[in-house]
Amino acid sequence: MRPTRLWALLLAATTALPAAAEPILFDNARVFDGTRDLGITPVLIDGARIVHVGTPLPAAATGARRIDYTGKTLLPGLVSDHAHVGNTQGLEHGDRFYTHDNVVRDLRQFQRYGITTVTALGMNGADFFAIRQAVNADPGLGAQLYGAGGGIGAPDGAPPADTMGLRHDPVARPRNAEQARAAVAIQHADGVDLIKLWVDDLGGKRPMMTPEVYRAAIAEAHGRGLKVAAHIHDLEQARDLVDANVDILAHGIRDRAVDPMLARKMRDQGTWYIPTIAIDEANYGYAEHPLALQQPFLRQALHADVLARWSQPEWQRSQLASDGIPAARKAVATNLDNVRRLHAAGVKLGFGTDAGAMPQRVIGVAEHRELQLLVEAGLTPSEALHVATAQAAALLGQTDRGRIAAGKRADLLVLDADPLVDIANTQRIGAVWQAGQEVAGPIEAAADTATRD
Repeated sequence: MRPTRLWALLLAATTALPAAAEPILFDNARVFDGTRDLGITPVLIDGARIVHVGTPLPAAATGARRIDYTGKTLLPGLVSDHAHVGNTQGLEHGDRFYTHDNVVRDLRQFQRYGITTVTALGMNGADFFAIRQAVNADPGLGAQLYGAGGGIGAPDGAPPADTMGLRHDPVARPRNAEQARAAVAIQHADGVDLIKLWVDDLGGKRPMMTPEVYRAAIAEAHGRGLKVAAHIHDLEQARDLVDANVDILAHGIRDRAVDPMLARKMRDQGTWYIPTIAIDEANYGYAEHPLALQQPFLRQALHADVLARWSQPEWQRSQLASDGIPAARKAVATNLDNVRRLHAAGVKLGFGTDAGAMPQRVIGVAEHRELQLLVEAGLTPSEALHVATAQAAALLGQTDRGRIAAGKRADLLVLDADPLVDIANTQRIGAVWQAGQEVAGPIEAAADTATRD
């Protein structure tokens, strides 16, 4: 081969390689690192990772692209420990909507609202695993996805296949301990990130998973190195599951006050508690505050059919007058009180909202409302943000996120106002970064055609 030909081939091979991403220096932002306020502090990222926080800056910062975030606050991307994807389409819900495109649609909405990691806690279709692999490799497809596959429920019980629209029910429904162990083994082989159990009789309306079944499932999961999250509603269910060494209570206790003995046991065992306060408030909140529908932060998260329905005064009156609303209000009050009790006792709090399971559990919006409700429950803004970032990541065992620190993923939320002064400022989104890429900008910047298709 002639030298000129060799050099031409080498040059072509070199130019075909993708250019290395330049380091980026975020300057002049106030930084909440997932645990505490660092004040105005520089943050250097290189590719998908944070490489340095604070001063003095390393030599690598000399040639970095500088972004001036004066007046802004930088915090880790939020982490949801309890959500659902691909379950809704406008005013309807059901597993017929579980498609790649709909899951990606939902993950992009989570991402746009600053939630960069999402745990889909059950009712996932068979395509969950392929979708998880695809989206976790490409920040352009939305928030990173983890989850529990279909999950494990009770025969003819929760989650109710008929009212949840589960035509091709993905939920395992074992009748005895042997079937429970087999269900866990199958889901483990499929590659779930954790096991989800539904232990709830839905107010006495459905059969509840028996202790034999959930104890066998928990023991089998632990033997396989998997955490177990349990859907509950009432204090008795929570007590029994904590006795059975469940890892996560995936909803708040909403019927009665938590007693000190249970709180101490949860603290000592390291049981995680995800309050999901917003789910009950969502049954009346949008009807009670219709002016919120005019705000871009909510309006742009809603499907056109949902916005049209919720904007009708008749619907608002009917919703507020419905039989379940007094119980929903009581559940919110009880949940808030129990968060206060458990937080004071030192129980670990996770972060989730059940967003995406039903149309009123609005993806993205619910998470920011949950932060406000955590503050109403007595947490400081700093503590609420700690729950939604570092603690939520720890619940998942994801040590590479939830913090702004060297070596962590560059999943970042940029706010135009300080959430440590007012937690509602988390809605003032300026930009979202995921794996070192800017993937979303201000909510207000989008055209106010607003609604999702």
